[in-house]
Amino acid sequence: MTLTYLSKDGEEGYPGNLTVKVVYTLTNDDALRLDYTATSDKATPLNLTNHSYFNLNHGQAKNALDHVLTLNADRFTVVDATLIPTGELRPVQGTPMDFRQPHAIGERIAQVPGKAPGGYDHNWVLADKLRTKPEVAATVYEPVSGRTMEVLTDQPGVQFYSGNFLKGNLKGKGNTAYVKNYGFCLETQHFPDSPNQPKFPSTILQPGQTFHSTTEYRFGVRK
Repeated sequence: MTLTYLSKDGEEGYPGNLTVKVVYTLTNDDALRLDYTATSDKATPLNLTNHSYFNLNHGQAKNALDHVLTLNADRFTVVDATLIPTGELRPVQGTPMDFRQPHAIGERIAQVPGKAPGGYDHNWVLADKLRTKPEVAATVYEPVSGRTMEVLTDQPGVQFYSGNFLKGNLKGKGNTAYVKNYGFCLETQHFPDSPNQPKFPSTILQPGQTFHSTTEYRFGVRK
């Protein structure tokens, strides 16, 4: 499936006529691949991602807190009380942000720093610039069903969100209510607020350049 969009010059305050294309591909080895392409006729900030929620035991679990997460990142972007990055890249060592070894999402969620998040809603630093090819950013394992998900990306960051603001007013398959922590997101991207943070990788797309990016979600079962 291919989706395209033209964001006209000045739309929502952004400069340039930005043409974006996203191709969704279901592969023969149970993966969902997203290929992004974008061009602009003026220099403009660009940070594309996918905000899908996942629950690998949908309809059987009350939430996603027992999912076991691994994140291949040794730093994260610290946020203020409004969830905007401060510019600090803090080591995960010794904090509840350290998922370099597998941990259940809910294991340390009450220890997440800051008053606003109510859980995880932060960007993890995968690299200091764009990668040349997609690499593994995260893996998730759901111990009851045995289902697994692996996330690969060529982007420098991934936003992990533990569904802190889900209120149960949205319902999905089987009339299941999406309550707090019922699903999680792993959003491959540049770091949030990059145009205002000179130490972050640049998100500016220049005229004549073509932005390319690939993210892949690979699914399986652990026996």
